[in-house]
Amino acid sequence: MSDVAKKYVKALIKTLDDNELQTLLEVLNSIVPAYKNKKFLSIIQSSELTKEQKSSFLFSLFESDDKKIENFIKLLVQNDRVEILPDVAKDLSNQLAIKNNRFVGLLISGKKVKAQQIKEIEETLSSKFNAEIKLKNKVTGYSGLKVEIESLGVEIGLSTQRLKQQIAQTILNAI
Repeated sequence: MSDVAKKYVKALIKTLDDNELQTLLEVLNSIVPAYKNKKFLSIIQSSELTKEQKSSFLFSLFESDDKKIENFIKLLVQNDRVEILPDVAKDLSNQLAIKNNRFVGLLISGKKVKAQQIKEIEETLSSKFNAEIKLKNKVTGYSGLKVEIESLGVEIGLSTQRLKQQIAQTILNAI
């Protein structure tokens, strides 16, 4: 995370109300996936386009008539800071989560976890951290369960392989 992005986020939080911040975050999150596209990057980094053309191009990626959002995008373009937009979105999301005491995390598992089980885990973590926590199930090849809540700096894992090793070690130590 760049220090410059953090400074922009700090200024945004001081000048915009919660609804405006949430709207801005939604707009930024709609633009961020484009940063994975090489053509998009070549356009915003092009020295052949004017700053006005770059701004217009970015405006075409979202629907909003909010002048504050447009001015923010223009400010990034004018200062040649468009490349930090994903960092701004990420930091703004983290800061809003902290401010509102609401966090979103991932429940990583080898197979789909039932909604009731996810809810129980959310309730347990919410009471543990005294915050509202929502989890999204991400099915991967992970053999066990892992909870990641990046904005809280939390990673909790239960690997079935590691659990088997610990049980075997305990049995061996008891003999």
